[in-house]
Amino acid sequence: MNTFDEFAKVSQNIPFLSCISSQELKELHQATVLKTFDKGQTILWEEEPSDFFYIIYTGKVKVTQINESGKELLLSVQKRGNYFGEMSMIDGKSAATTIVAMENSRIGFLSRKNFVRYIMKNEQCLQQLLHLLCSRLRVVGTTLIMHSYSDAFSRIRAALNVFYVKFGLVDERGKIINLQLTHKDLANYAAMSRETASRIIGSLIKAEEIDMIDKKYIRLNPCFFENVQA
Repeated sequence: MNTFDEFAKVSQNIPFLSCISSQELKELHQATVLKTFDKGQTILWEEEPSDFFYIIYTGKVKVTQINESGKELLLSVQKRGNYFGEMSMIDGKSAATTIVAMENSRIGFLSRKNFVRYIMKNEQCLQQLLHLLCSRLRVVGTTLIMHSYSDAFSRIRAALNVFYVKFGLVDERGKIINLQLTHKDLANYAAMSRETASRIIGSLIKAEEIDMIDKKYIRLNPCFFENVQA
């Protein structure tokens, strides 16, 4: 697959890029700079001036933020075909989050100038962008609801359910979260200590709500879903 074919395939997952013409898509591809990041490498720092829109060609990244007490909070995980940085393209402000590669990743960088030229000046693209921003606000609302749960078990279950909705697959093994999550990742997402998260994960395994597959992936069993708060 050549680089344009790869770019076109990735762009199919981004509704506001699917609105532009074939010629504009080729021009957009030529304007996009592809960079490689190793696992654990920071792509963008919180409060750093953000002059680019970012497209994930391969790999996965985590979106984090540091709270007032200095603790890292995991806000979301993004994969191939996802993107970030669109807010800075719209309001011109610095990055609100830190983006770190969870595995070796290739990221496309599109400058604000070209984002404005191809996206902001296209009415159809703007409408799609507005829909997507609304969707992200709904995700924020779901996260706030999760953090409102008073007990840590409910927050971990809610976190696992969120990751299953986004990265879940069903095969002969059952319902799997197709993402390698550490106890620290879950703790940061559910706003608790790693020790507490580890204790709860152990309890959920003992209760057979979840299992570890190949010491990498989490399987969610039927009784897990019975205990997830609506």
